[in-house]
Amino acid sequence: QVQLVESGGGLVQPGGSLRLSCKASGSIFSIKTMGWYRQAPGKERELVALFTSDDNTNYMDSVKGRFTISRDNAKNTVYLQMNSLKPEDTAVYYCNADVRRTPWPIVYVPYWGQGTQVTVSS
Repeated sequence: QVQLVESGGGLVQPGGSLRLSCKASGSIFSIKTMGWYRQAPGKERELVALFTSDDNTNYMDSVKGRFTISRDNAKNTVYLQMNSLKPEDTAVYYCNADVRRTPWPIVYVPYWGQGTQVTVSS
């Protein structure tokens, strides 16, 4: 009943930029956290950037200064601006959100998007 849809992935040369978008829709009362994860072939899925429940942001060390997460709460949409891309950024990027579907009980459930491919290559 909750859907997350990512867009904006593609092929880019090293040093280039991409902007990812993720929109959540469906039966949503509120969203506690919303962020981006990525998974490269043969590797574990890892956190890239997220908004915490207190509206702070967290980034993995390797993207600090290059990636910026932002959001539009009214649209239930989160963005990831990726600059100075490197080949090691190549991965499938997934949107994640902890969603509260009803006023009661106060329960948050994690939802995931289908993923969007980002390939950084010369």
